[in-house]
Amino acid sequence: MAAAAMIGVTTLRCRHHRLSPCPRATSTVRSCTLPPRCRQFGSLTLHPSCSAASSASALHGCPAAELSRVAAGKTGFMGPASNGAAAPHLSPLPDLRRRLIAPKSTGNADATTGSSGLLSTIVGVAHLLVSLGIIVAADKFLKQAFVAASIKFPSALFGMFCVFSVLVVFDALAPALAKGFTDFFEPATLFIQRWLPIFYVPALVVLPLVVRDVPPASGLKILTITFVGWFSSLAVAGYTALAVRKLVKTQLIPAEPVSKPSPFSTSETWAWAAIFVASFGVAYFNPTALGTTARTCLPFLLAATVLGYMVGSGLPAGVRKVLHPIISCALSADLAAVAYGYLSGSGIDAVLGDYLTKAPSNPGAGDLLMGFLGSVIISFAFSMFKQRKLVKRHAAEILTAIALASTFSLYSTAIMGRLIGLEPSLTISILPRCVTVALALSIVTFFEGANSSVTAAVVVLTGLIGANFVQAALNKLGLNDPIARGIGTASSAHGFGTAALSAKEPETLPFCAIAYGLTGVFGSLICSVPAVRQSLIFIAG
Repeated sequence: MAAAAMIGVTTLRCRHHRLSPCPRATSTVRSCTLPPRCRQFGSLTLHPSCSAASSASALHGCPAAELSRVAAGKTGFMGPASNGAAAPHLSPLPDLRRRLIAPKSTGNADATTGSSGLLSTIVGVAHLLVSLGIIVAADKFLKQAFVAASIKFPSALFGMFCVFSVLVVFDALAPALAKGFTDFFEPATLFIQRWLPIFYVPALVVLPLVVRDVPPASGLKILTITFVGWFSSLAVAGYTALAVRKLVKTQLIPAEPVSKPSPFSTSETWAWAAIFVASFGVAYFNPTALGTTARTCLPFLLAATVLGYMVGSGLPAGVRKVLHPIISCALSADLAAVAYGYLSGSGIDAVLGDYLTKAPSNPGAGDLLMGFLGSVIISFAFSMFKQRKLVKRHAAEILTAIALASTFSLYSTAIMGRLIGLEPSLTISILPRCVTVALALSIVTFFEGANSSVTAAVVVLTGLIGANFVQAALNKLGLNDPIARGIGTASSAHGFGTAALSAKEPETLPFCAIAYGLTGVFGSLICSVPAVRQSLIFIAG
């Protein structure tokens, strides 16, 4: 139709434009008179009274340049003449083209673009749900299998190394299969990377319930050991990695490009704010609307946690150095708990108890977030695989630094506890301060009299210190390459530090991931040796 309309427009122009270089039509053409309705610019076809020969004769002899000028809209158009006289009014061809063709084609293009965009969004969401669901399901399956087999080793770490091994085998036998595998799970890994810090926050949110049983003097000593020990472990791991690299003379090569997650949009923030307001109101007027207080409080406490992270992530860089998004995230959840506890009369202790119930049959917001921790660990396998050449190239630095830093962390904690007079039971409880929570709680089961609540609190505190100060400390120590930064961070501040550093420096994520896993594995292995346990107990007093 568009082509027919342009041919019709060109035909009329060749017949009637006074300045046209085309010869006027013959008498056959002049004898053709159009009805008034066909003289309107909206007509897209020639009137039947105009024969094909008329059109052909009208177009015959028109130079190609003239036709191109007409098609490009660079000429005027005059309507059919009455009684052989030329019409005095000129109408620009672009206006005619917009009226004849543009509205129709634009509408079709917009409809096509809109439908394809909607379809692409639906497919993307489905892809994310399927890939993330597979990782979560694999984590749940491994966890149940390990519990049934009475295996105390963290199932998620086993899953991470299994996935990494499978990818390496695929890459050796069928590289296309390995690439397809990683591409399929990329939406899930980007989702986890975008929200990584928030999965570690619940233990920090409920920290007020944990530390209230610790005497203030002992708490101050623990804080001193935690901060000094974190900085010392960071330095040991980082400098060891640099020293070994100089010894083996391995040059640093650029890391593979890492996809960065998208920033949070204003619409996302307003959506979560609406969820918070609505669910807070429901919980206030009916505390058991969803069956239990934990389930009823879950939506607004989850929304408060998410909003705190979003707002904290959007703060200026200078402010984030002091108020890390993890802190603003925890503070937001605690403030929501304080507000609800005050207004409902239940108190903050009850609300925080509902935030992290540790009961699968009655989960709270913290249980929901911490339920992703296993999936987070498994997803690290994909980041490690993408940087497999880099990890293989620097295996000597990685393994040596992790082994030395893990051993140093355990024994330095015992020595500092003895020197400043901390109670032996509390010293033993904070030994695995640089190991992630899941593994730290497994390690303290090797020791009698350890307080697992204090262990969890100190591990969270260590991670919090690392998340806030790790970049500044690395810069002061002169640890500038991603190997030393990644290994040092994960070896000293486990998951919190990994989440904080990798969010700003994605190139360190492979080294953070491998150090994060191996630090816990190595700590668990050496503490399982009776001679090591006895030596640590002896030093602690």
